[in-house]
Amino acid sequence: MTIALDAMGSDRYPEPEIQGALWAAEKWGLKIILVGDQSRLEPQLRALNTRGLSVRIEHAPDVLEMGDKPVEAARLKPRNSMAVGLELVKKGDAEAFVSAGNTGGVMFNALRILGRIPGVARPALTAMFPVRGGHAIVLDIGANADCRPEFLLQFAIMGSIYAEKVLHKHNPRVGLLSNGEEPGKGNQLVKETYPLLEKSGLNFIGNVEGKEVFNGDADVVVTDGFTGNIMLKSSEAVAKLITDVLRESLMASWRTKLGALLAKPAFAQIRQMLDPSEIGAAPLLGIDGLVFVGHGRSDARAIMNALHVAHEAIQANLLSNIRDAIREKLSAVENTISDNP
Repeated sequence: MTIALDAMGSDRYPEPEIQGALWAAEKWGLKIILVGDQSRLEPQLRALNTRGLSVRIEHAPDVLEMGDKPVEAARLKPRNSMAVGLELVKKGDAEAFVSAGNTGGVMFNALRILGRIPGVARPALTAMFPVRGGHAIVLDIGANADCRPEFLLQFAIMGSIYAEKVLHKHNPRVGLLSNGEEPGKGNQLVKETYPLLEKSGLNFIGNVEGKEVFNGDADVVVTDGFTGNIMLKSSEAVAKLITDVLRESLMASWRTKLGALLAKPAFAQIRQMLDPSEIGAAPLLGIDGLVFVGHGRSDARAIMNALHVAHEAIQANLLSNIRDAIREKLSAVENTISDNP
């Protein structure tokens, strides 16, 4: 099992990528291809203990930085580490690609090199939201600001398969993000998407509001990229505000400091739940290849976990399962609609 890792992706590349790759290779016996500038990677890799580990370098002279515009960068930096890594997947030299780099760059290069799964109109950016009892998949969170109902249906199918095959959620519950739980609530997009999800054969539980999402009532939450991105950034900001205020309050006096010491195990649990390094990476669903994107602030542990997520997706035959589900469920919806015009 071989995974191509963008070694020039994270904010502090390539140190987290190199160390994370070595840990993943040692822990799960993975074959890792570090894609990046050989002159930078080779000395650091040589300085570490790589005996018995299958980690090699694939030279990519260009780097697509966080601030680069994907289309322009693809022209000016054709041999960037993202493009080279995705070409390895295209050729069959790697079974998945992982990057903690520019999300737009990964999306653009993945579409250009690998294309879309047949039947998928738009790939979706996916996020794992911490909720009561674990995590929920939310998609799209930014790739498609303007969506049609059939896009959201495809997101729901792909998210459900990912939740089932990789996150091991039996018969995952699919919710449609709206401003009210009752059928008929929401904007025109939500109203038109609702009947498609009802006929999809998925475990559709109806509309969900934000409170149901964070209460863990749904395993997969579907929305357009505009709404999803606002929800993601607002949630991150609120979580940071609460933790900052709580920290300041607990450090205000010796009494509150004593309380903080006694509550330390609870705070550790909360910190673990909110820590993106626990998740590692999320998939770009709809790309005709296994592509995963991690946070730019990823450390070595996050990179290791990102590689593990890709490893599990390969083992679960995620790509073929999504292809089959898209074909079967879209056909079933079309047949239902034609039978009930």
